[in-house]
Amino acid sequence: MSETTRETTGVVVVTFNRADLLERMLEGLGALDPAPELVVVVDNASTDHTPDVLAACTLPGLQVVRTAENLGGAGGFHLGTRTAYDAGVDRIWLMDDDVLPATDCLGVLLAADEDCLMAVREDSHGRLCEKAATRFDLANPLAIKPKTAMVETDWVTRDAMPERVELENVAFEGFMVRRRVLDAVGLPDPTYFIFYDDVDFAVRARRAGFRIWALRDAVLVRQLDFDQQHDLAGWKGFFMYRNLFVVHLRYGENALVRAKPWLIALAVVALSPLRGGRAEAGNVIRAMRAARGMRRLPPSSVD
Repeated sequence: MSETTRETTGVVVVTFNRADLLERMLEGLGALDPAPELVVVVDNASTDHTPDVLAACTLPGLQVVRTAENLGGAGGFHLGTRTAYDAGVDRIWLMDDDVLPATDCLGVLLAADEDCLMAVREDSHGRLCEKAATRFDLANPLAIKPKTAMVETDWVTRDAMPERVELENVAFEGFMVRRRVLDAVGLPDPTYFIFYDDVDFAVRARRAGFRIWALRDAVLVRQLDFDQQHDLAGWKGFFMYRNLFVVHLRYGENALVRAKPWLIALAVVALSPLRGGRAEAGNVIRAMRAARGMRRLPPSSVD
């Protein structure tokens, strides 16, 4: 496809109180060749010097949306995707504020005639750290965690990967989607606040018939190391449990899988004296109660 006829791209970045990371990330977007036509930055009511970084940024096509309160990553991606969609771009590329795309990353993605794509992440040392699932099992009630295989563990290194890898879920950190997908399944669900909003969207897209491909040569570098350890007794623990439960209640493929949240909650409460104590038990009880209220699917239309 020639430069004059290639699809247009809107990048959506969600940020909260990480101004220095955001500044480097925006510099990375400025080095992309080809360049995106639109960059939407959703500033989730940051209280650091994020507004100063954005005010000083001269990136072409930059549109800043500052929220009155912190909507969480899920709310930010919902708002940013809506903004980019309304701007009329052909593809929307979602990413966090702590990644740096290789200069040809966007070009590699645009060269692939697919509706749902994922750039492949590596850490600052060049090691593959792509945790998007190649198997996300919502059929087996014995799979406590539905992610049973991922790019990082399947191939270990980028060089060992095939050019394309089919995914069953994604992270909103390098995920690109054509607007026709949004027309079919709707926007990311803001009610998750944090965690699993990207998984929910991927499940909806795949169930609507769209395939998701990770492209080996679309390189995205994380500025920070992954931290997969979360305090399940703290405030994040509530969202981790609640949103995991919501995915099972919404998309579990049989009654036993849809019953898993109850069994997990019972096990956590029973084991709480040996691990997270009363705080984790309280989190999981509140999470189960809240998840039941989120069983309804989000709107399947952008309108």
